[in-house]
Amino acid sequence: MFQTLRNAFKVKEIRERLGYTFIMLIVIRLGSQLPCPGIDSELFAEWFSGQTNGVFNFFDAITGGSFNEMSIFALSITPYITSSIIMQLLTIAIPKLEEMQRDGEEGRKKIASITRYVTVALALIESVAMGIGFGRSGYLLNYNVFTVIQVVCVLTAGSAVLMWIGEQITEKGVGNGISIVLVINIVSRIPADMFTLYEQFVKGQKIARGVLAGVIILAVILVTVVFVILLQDAERKIPVQYSKKIQGRKTVGGQSTFIPLKVNTGGVIPIIFAQSIMEFPVVICALAGIEAGSGIGGKILNGLQQSNWCDPASPELSIGLVIYLILVVAFAYFYTSITFNPLEIADNMKKQGGFIPGIRPGKPTSEYLTKILNYIVFTGAVGLSICAVIPIFFNGVFNARVSFGGTSVIIIVGVVIETIKQIESRMVVRYYKGFLSE
Repeated sequence: MFQTLRNAFKVKEIRERLGYTFIMLIVIRLGSQLPCPGIDSELFAEWFSGQTNGVFNFFDAITGGSFNEMSIFALSITPYITSSIIMQLLTIAIPKLEEMQRDGEEGRKKIASITRYVTVALALIESVAMGIGFGRSGYLLNYNVFTVIQVVCVLTAGSAVLMWIGEQITEKGVGNGISIVLVINIVSRIPADMFTLYEQFVKGQKIARGVLAGVIILAVILVTVVFVILLQDAERKIPVQYSKKIQGRKTVGGQSTFIPLKVNTGGVIPIIFAQSIMEFPVVICALAGIEAGSGIGGKILNGLQQSNWCDPASPELSIGLVIYLILVVAFAYFYTSITFNPLEIADNMKKQGGFIPGIRPGKPTSEYLTKILNYIVFTGAVGLSICAVIPIFFNGVFNARVSFGGTSVIIIVGVVIETIKQIESRMVVRYYKGFLSE
């Protein structure tokens, strides 16, 4: 990785793209420090300090602390992520959108344009809910129509600006801009979390015990990162052979290739889906001012919160963890089913004269791909579950309250790997251009 970056800085075009990306990241972090006008920041921070161990923990991490500070970027890039997921689902359900997707670059531009409008609509809905909810709870300086409209406009505009910055990074910088915006927010919280771990487990301890605690913390983080890297890069290659064809006086085809099936086909999407389902009731109750009690309803509400899982004092609440893992596996299969169609791939292979050695073209190929895919998806879902459970286990057993976890590590590692690959591909293209120009 470091060798790739060293070589990249030697190329003027890539160096300029890296510089542009770095400047945009500085703009993002500066915007994350600008308070949203109309909100009582001190009172809101006091309320949030009582919520940090619960449902808003991960949300604050992906906003880079903007939600905690209630800055102009408090909504972060989450409306765009939600909008993209909705558009992916609608593309399967609505034939018109599916036709757009198949129209090539022109169709993708239309879908991207629709995604932007949906993003602004979602940001508007979320900001209205937050403006009214916070106003009723007394977190606005003056709860009136003008203040609510002001908060709504600022939060919606902030989310739209982040979306624009992400698209500009994709076009003029390096990597996927939206993913990089998300990663810089998560990374910005890691120093504070590491300091929290130091204060909790190392500071004030005897030297031997403090060193041991530090080594264990670093080992857990290192093992998680290595496991995620292996999970992200792992793939099953299905060999494909194309038959030879005679076109005029030439013989074409006959080459061998493969279909790469990633083990983690859904990426981090299954975990995000599962977290959204588990946290939705808790968020609604938190914004409505409803607190978990000691009755059955209170236990159910507590069982939905990750902060209560793996707690030796309340093992019954860990049932929520079991439900969470089941949802991760279910959404892994669901998301893969809408993004990978074995029947369509089998038909395309058959039309192009391709076949899997030992498998007949057509339906047998589709059934074979489905069988392999089901096995791979389950393996990837189990790997995702392990990545998610590791930080939850340590948070529950050792009360290690940090904002980053398995989901954050998966996002960071995945984006870093893809960005490095894109830089390498740009360098390869540049070398080929230089070779051809000579």
